[in-house]
Amino acid sequence: MSGSGSGWYRGDCHVHSVCSHGGELTPEYLADEARAAGLDFLAATEHNNADTHGTWGRYASDDLLVVLGQEVTTRTGHWLALGVRPGQVVDWRYGVRDEAVGRHLDEVHRGGGLCVAAHPHAPYDSGTFLYPYEGFDVVEVWNGPWSSDLPWQADNEAALAEWGRGLDVDIRRQGGWRPAMGNSDAHLSGQIGVPHTVVRAEELSTDAVLAGIRAGRSWIAESAAVELSFTVSGGAQRVGIGGQLEHRDEPAVARVRVTGVPSGVVSFHTGRGKTYVASLPGTGVGEVEWHVDAMDSAFVRVEVRHPGGGMAALSNPIILG
Repeated sequence: MSGSGSGWYRGDCHVHSVCSHGGELTPEYLADEARAAGLDFLAATEHNNADTHGTWGRYASDDLLVVLGQEVTTRTGHWLALGVRPGQVVDWRYGVRDEAVGRHLDEVHRGGGLCVAAHPHAPYDSGTFLYPYEGFDVVEVWNGPWSSDLPWQADNEAALAEWGRGLDVDIRRQGGWRPAMGNSDAHLSGQIGVPHTVVRAEELSTDAVLAGIRAGRSWIAESAAVELSFTVSGGAQRVGIGGQLEHRDEPAVARVRVTGVPSGVVSFHTGRGKTYVASLPGTGVGEVEWHVDAMDSAFVRVEVRHPGGGMAALSNPIILG
């Protein structure tokens, strides 16, 4: 969806141009590809530089928001600084033993920005994320194609499993949780938007989009061909992704509607793990209902996979009480 009002907006928050190592695309080309991929926004996240910040204005418009950012490539993990000011460069010359990352996270937060733990299980030098998630706002659990034989492809299954294991503890004990997001990490033509994050925002602006991501009002799509609607109803309440069902002592019904995943498999996940599985029809359009015991878990989230196991979509949780 494009426009200035409240709605669901699709965006890729991890995108590189020729100003990043391995990048082959100009900002103009990336903007064109983002529109062709059905995106409403992208984040410019060059490696440790702000060289393109001054160029994006000529390619952005009412139908494409460009969020200024950076991929901060430290010695022991990469992270995304989203919503930085024009020309701002966040220091990257440290590792986990230097105990320096916290002050750089604070620097981004003071400016209203968002800090994302990027591709936590990337199998290359400095790519594996060794910092605690504490201090980060979001975890990039899906980076690039879900599964690939490429030697540098992140292990998305491992990242998702790690994030999922921590959800129940975060919600119950800490009173907060870190949403998941997915991005392409695009460097080459044809990569942008695979995958991307679909965000519920009050408007198509940097502040509104980052607020939606920070609150977990989002889900991850393999492509713009995939649509997902996920709600939980209990009593007189009906809440969506990132929302909270207030009364846990009433029966609750989780409903999912999916478009664009022929013969796909929908699974519901709670603090007990995978709790219910249902198949979609061959048309790729279907609805699934499941009666969830709101007293038995702090949350419920959904995954939609292709018949072969590859991910097509996954949601952030709905909190149960």
